[in-house]
Amino acid sequence: MKLKRVFLVVVACLTLFCITTMSQAEVRLPHIFGDHMVLQRDQPIPVWGWADPGEMVSVELGGSSSSTVADDKGKWMVKLPAQKVGDPVTLNVKGTNTITLSDVLIGEVWLCSGQSNMEWTVSRSNDFEEEKATAKYRKIRHIKIPKRPNGFPQDDVEAEWTICSPDTVGNYTAVGYFFGRKLHKDLDVPIGLINSSWGGTRIEPWTPPCGFAAVPNLSDILKQVQLTDPANASYQSTLSTYLQGLEKWLAQANTALKDKTPLTPPPKYPTAIQPLTSPGSPTTLYNGMIHPLVPFAMRGAIWYQGESNHREGMLYYDKMKALIGGWREVWNQGEFPFLYVQIAPFQYGSESPSILPVFWEAQNKALEIPNTGQAVIHDIGNLQDIHPKNKQDVGKRLALIALAKTYGRKDIVHSGPVFKSLKKEGAKLRVTFNHVGSGLVSRDDKPLSLFEIIGEDTDFVPAKAVIDGDSVVLSSPKVRKAAAMRFAWHKLAEPNLANKEGLPAVPFRAGKVPERDWLSLKVDEAKEYKLLYDLDLKNLGQQIKYTHDASQDFKSPFDRIAYFLELQKIGEETQYVYVSMDAFTDDLTKLGIPTFSSKANFQMKVDNLNIISNVNGIKTGTGLTGGNIEFWPNNYGPNNSMSIPNASSRLWDFGDETGPPVNGYGCMQVHNFEAKQTIFAINQWKSGPNADIGIGNSTGRTRDWTFTSNASQYDVKRLRVLVRLK
Repeated sequence: MKLKRVFLVVVACLTLFCITTMSQAEVRLPHIFGDHMVLQRDQPIPVWGWADPGEMVSVELGGSSSSTVADDKGKWMVKLPAQKVGDPVTLNVKGTNTITLSDVLIGEVWLCSGQSNMEWTVSRSNDFEEEKATAKYRKIRHIKIPKRPNGFPQDDVEAEWTICSPDTVGNYTAVGYFFGRKLHKDLDVPIGLINSSWGGTRIEPWTPPCGFAAVPNLSDILKQVQLTDPANASYQSTLSTYLQGLEKWLAQANTALKDKTPLTPPPKYPTAIQPLTSPGSPTTLYNGMIHPLVPFAMRGAIWYQGESNHREGMLYYDKMKALIGGWREVWNQGEFPFLYVQIAPFQYGSESPSILPVFWEAQNKALEIPNTGQAVIHDIGNLQDIHPKNKQDVGKRLALIALAKTYGRKDIVHSGPVFKSLKKEGAKLRVTFNHVGSGLVSRDDKPLSLFEIIGEDTDFVPAKAVIDGDSVVLSSPKVRKAAAMRFAWHKLAEPNLANKEGLPAVPFRAGKVPERDWLSLKVDEAKEYKLLYDLDLKNLGQQIKYTHDASQDFKSPFDRIAYFLELQKIGEETQYVYVSMDAFTDDLTKLGIPTFSSKANFQMKVDNLNIISNVNGIKTGTGLTGGNIEFWPNNYGPNNSMSIPNASSRLWDFGDETGPPVNGYGCMQVHNFEAKQTIFAINQWKSGPNADIGIGNSTGRTRDWTFTSNASQYDVKRLRVLVRLK
């Protein structure tokens, strides 16, 4: 019985050994190669995989063949000669076994990547039932790469190529499909679409380390990535230090065990050297979703991403350089075409209207990277939906760029009007454009919209814009001498300038915005005062960082205090208010933002208000009575404990009551209780972009801007504090 049991164990072990050996001996291909795939025409075709070390592998495709030997790690690769478009062919790979892939087409291969607007499927786009019924394109093929972030480069993915049909097209990338369909019809060649996209992702996870290494401005990201690489010196040093501490702890633990004494927990493993595994971490999606595709031959890439990075301004240009340069380096097939979509206008909550235009500016600048192209879509977006469903025109516009720039079609207008030059003509500005096609037009036949100009003594104001050949001439009766202009400079901008081919103009700004000081322009009294504090309210936060602080410079006493607040939203004129009053303290350090550290705490009436403002409703004049201030770092409630005339005990207004904690919400308010109004307010400054800022009375549940959290709405927000020396 024992002998029989031993015999069965031996047989089982031999069987397992044979299965393992056979498995190791099998030639394998990564899943990017499969039945129904499309291989890139007119380029050498890399084919790679795994086998036993030293195993001979031969690859045959359409009459061409090549052989090689697997290296000592079992990896092998051949490059087949370039192929022309023709009938479907078979790919045969032979080693100790044979792999046969059928219905292989030779055509144009494009990588489709980015976040949700690239992942967005045909089934969720406009007119799906119609698109589904007509999707009978057997020569369009699609492969969807699964979502797999990883801390280290992966060699393979689980994915399959499919043939475009009414049954399959619903799950295709919509932008990729409509792009590919246009190319297929115009070029009459098979199209292969590699869909490697993931909604909500940033650009950094898609970027390889070599991309970050080539852009000095991104060195911090590179260091973060390198610190997780076991071959990197920083990783090894950090791990060595940790192990030394762990060894010391183990010695202490052995002693504690022997002596039966208490022991502290072991040192925590350093998080900085742990593998990056989140889909939001740099390189993780490159490792798991792009690296397995390299070096599959392709024509180029289309990219639709940026919503998750849109607050970064010009830094996104650096990240585009890293992504494009990194992909081109790892693919090692030259500066292949990289075409991308300028993200659509969208509300983005209460953030400043200028944040998105600055991001568009960074996307425009990415055109300086060789062999790139940009599709502009602000005319086909949806201000209420970050996922516009008209993906047909997005794909078509990308395809127009490819047809013109990649495939050399000379008769195609592929871009809307792009800024060329700016010329001053007296009170007017002349803006000249490239890519005017058959001519500039208003796409809705209405006057041109969303052009603004600025003068030496004005804000940006709406401009009358008139088409004159390849130019647009700008003017405004409010501007005597124009200095600069901007176009579509708002997150909700849907301008109507286009060319006759129907492609919209690109948002931009040009000229030099003049230095203007509204305080000196509008307030003669200020000439008698000295500047004490100057604060860009973008710098509000836990610590107040004044751009000018003269609180230690003035030794003379002062008899008057003044505040000048200016606020501007994109596309609107600057609002300002100046208010001066008799001095209510002799301590200069208590006249700025009343932080906890300043020890400023005032709830009192003030005398002889002088008020100048351009805000409707603000009572202006000199020697006004009825002034009171509420300066404190505390929380506060609506109870009118100081019995301020006209104040409410139910609304937060010009008669409130402080409460705990002392270092709480915070309030800096100047009021005119006789006029029943707040002159200005700055509250909740520790919240930075969520602070409360306003001139005049607020509406809603408060009158003093409490709880409005509106600071991010203003592109310009500046406070100056002045004193009149005796």
